Amino acid sequence: MGGVEDVIEPVAGLVAGGGVVVLSGAGLSTESGIPDYRGPSGAARRHSPMTYQTFVGDALARRRYWARSYLGWRLIARAAPNDGHRAVARLQHADLVSGIITQNVDGLHTAAGSRDVVELHGRLDEVICLGCADRTSRRDLDRRLRLANPGFVARAAAINPDGDVDLDDAEVAGFRTVDCVSCGGMLKPDVVFFGEMVPAARVQSCFAMVERARLLLVLGSSLTVMSGRRFVLRAAKRGVPVVIVNQGPTRGDGYARLRVDAPLGRLLPALADRLVGDPSAPAATTGAMPAPA
Repeated sequence: MGGVEDVIEPVAGLVAGGGVVVLSGAGLSTESGIPDYRGPSGAARRHSPMTYQTFVGDALARRRYWARSYLGWRLIARAAPNDGHRAVARLQHADLVSGIITQNVDGLHTAAGSRDVVELHGRLDEVICLGCADRTSRRDLDRRLRLANPGFVARAAAINPDGDVDLDDAEVAGFRTVDCVSCGGMLKPDVVFFGEMVPAARVQSCFAMVERARLLLVLGSSLTVMSGRRFVLRAAKRGVPVVIVNQGPTRGDGYARLRVDAPLGRLLPALADRLVGDPSAPAATTGAMPAPA
């Protein structure tokens, strides 16, 4: 494990007591092929995320978004949970993790077997109509867009954490968007865009979860935006210890009891092995295979 072994003991010592609420960010999904905004893969250096105001107010920008997202969705849909996601699920099933809040929209926590995940910014695999609030699946929208654009052959150069991709404007020309089948209203991914508010009830539910926690464990978030940092601030205010594991500095480092710079895909499985047991190891007494994590 190299450097991971040097930091695993203090992290394990804090997590072992249970009552841990996980707050995860884009850094947890990088090993699934989805880059983060500000970490080592640095999508923010080349990409300005779509804002809610631009999406609803600019038809050309909206078409550009859907053309790029049409390609990006395919890459997101193929992404699979990595060892970090699976380790979090193992810790949850062992009753060490009591709650999971994720800033990610990729659904990979749930795909890894975690339950009752609060997806702070929504899910990219769902679509909402801004007119009638009807919700449909992204796969259904993808089918409709494919039928509306039979000659669209552009290729994605790079994917971004919100499912958008880099695409030349020339390749966007002629792309046809589709509207709600129920009311003809404007469709939008059921995710919180920049400039849009997270539903208040969802935020309050997360605050309550943090306040009940024995420990807040931040995984792969730079905490640059208040959307996630507010939970670190609430934990600090209520005297809940904060542990941050992220590659690179974060805006919450000053509130952390323990700050670790390590790859999550290595540290989290080692943590789960230390506290739960190696799922590949033979059972100690009966020789039976261990129960699924």
